[in-house]
Amino acid sequence: MRMLRLTALVLLALLAWLQYRLWFGHGGAGDVRVLSQQVEQQERDNGGLQQRNDALAAEVAELKSADGGAAVEERARSELGMIKPGETFYRVVERPTSEPAAQDDAAKADDP
Repeated sequence: MRMLRLTALVLLALLAWLQYRLWFGHGGAGDVRVLSQQVEQQERDNGGLQQRNDALAAEVAELKSADGGAAVEERARSELGMIKPGETFYRVVERPTSEPAAQDDAAKADDP
């Protein structure tokens, strides 16, 4: 009878130790939850990066296509400010809305 109690006590202690390791130990349920959240975040990041890669691949395909000259020209005009020979470049600069009112007030104060 005493041996049975000792065996039951040892098995109960072993069960308690295993349960502790399962829920709170290294690699336990808490760590699994944290890792699952990290995986979900990484999958969202990967989805965004995949969309960016797809857009870049489409742009490369457009530049390599037979009509790629038009795409290259458009890019040179918009990003590099290039113009064709014989074209005239006009740059329109608008004044801020608050600046002219201040200049008008100063000009009126100078008039006798």
